[in-house]
Amino acid sequence: MTQPSRPQDGRAALASFVTNRLGRANARPSPAPAETRAPVANESAQDFEKLTGYRELRLQRSAADLIGLGNPFFRVHETRAGAQTRIEGQAYSNYSSYDYLGLNGHPAVSGAARKAIEAFGTSASASRIVAGERPGHLKLERALAAHYGTDACVIMVSGHATNVTAIGAMLEAPDVIFHDALIHNSVVTGAQLSGAQRRSFAHNDPAALEKLLEATRHEHRRALIVIEGLYSMDGDAPDLAAFVELKRRYECWLMVDDAHGLGVLGRTGAGLHEHCGVDAAEVDIWMGTLSKTLSSCGGYICGPSALIEYMKCTAGGFVYSVGMSPPLAAAAEAALSVMQAEPERVERLRRNGHQFLALAKKHGLNTGSSLGLAVIPIIIGDSLKAVTLSDRLFKRGINVQPIIHPAVPERSSRLRFFMTSEHTPEQIAQTVATVAEELSALETGATLIEQLMARRGA
Repeated sequence: MTQPSRPQDGRAALASFVTNRLGRANARPSPAPAETRAPVANESAQDFEKLTGYRELRLQRSAADLIGLGNPFFRVHETRAGAQTRIEGQAYSNYSSYDYLGLNGHPAVSGAARKAIEAFGTSASASRIVAGERPGHLKLERALAAHYGTDACVIMVSGHATNVTAIGAMLEAPDVIFHDALIHNSVVTGAQLSGAQRRSFAHNDPAALEKLLEATRHEHRRALIVIEGLYSMDGDAPDLAAFVELKRRYECWLMVDDAHGLGVLGRTGAGLHEHCGVDAAEVDIWMGTLSKTLSSCGGYICGPSALIEYMKCTAGGFVYSVGMSPPLAAAAEAALSVMQAEPERVERLRRNGHQFLALAKKHGLNTGSSLGLAVIPIIIGDSLKAVTLSDRLFKRGINVQPIIHPAVPERSSRLRFFMTSEHTPEQIAQTVATVAEELSALETGATLIEQLMARRGA
């Protein structure tokens, strides 16, 4: 049984948390050689609290509780969370939603889901190989393939699993995967599953990739280059034409994870190819998710018919997973149709993002390399300060999540603002002004640690 913590334990936890997270302590000593380590007690072998990282997780929570910081994660939203939301009965300006074009709850989208439930229920009941197809699966796949101009498409029940499944199935030990250094975890996990060699290149740097290709491409059979459309942490985009040229010259496949690009990049929100003025057919594989602009859940791969047939018959994440829920497939297909019919939504999103970015820069806030579209970080450079700022903003009616180490390097800790087409100019102006005010208050007083420790009598 876990013993209750004492105040002095909490202060020690806070001190340890602060010094370790903010880099103000000496480096931790290297672990002792294996032969000198004390043997692990047998009774801990089945103790889940001994899981790697769990102790640090508890330490962080203890420190946050001690200094009066609320948990910014897993908050319960009591309504549809778009540009606004409601938490514990209070209204908030919301910047933690992927609903970029405001299509979640759109009458056409919700109506399509209701019709699918009436006809097919809420579940496909088994994998599509076992239970058979539903018309909505095929309709959505045809619509996505047509959007990217590819032969075919396969949809899967999870966006993360789509990358893991596809990359894990396509490549093997003799092959190699080249990916951007800031690529999504799902790509890295898929690469590890495949057994192929994995090499990363500097973020958005085709020249760095070219050096890797020149030095190592000849060592491998097949090669896959993976980049993203809009990077979800920084809000920037790659030079697609430069990567197309490299994949041609070095005989590689090129895969674009357009999860955050669809509905955001390009005049009509078509994605990275429209943003860069490149024919979508120049990309071998288009990947995306249904949980962002398309207001549903799941992922997709669009590409040549041979690849899609192979995925549907052999890829474990498809073959051994239940088929997509019929109402989710119907909702995504309807959302894609509304997006294509109402490009003014994309334009509103662009205006909102540009307004936020311009105001943030005017206030001297660090927005990194963001293009000012759907994703705009305010880089704080200090995990504790980022969490504290998020907490202060929440108390002033603004819901935005901190992104801290180890999700990003400590010096890159940030608040990440997701924009939607439904935010108002007044809402944006008030939000940026409040962020600047609260951040200034944090930086001009005593050091944050001194304030917090003094508050608790440490």
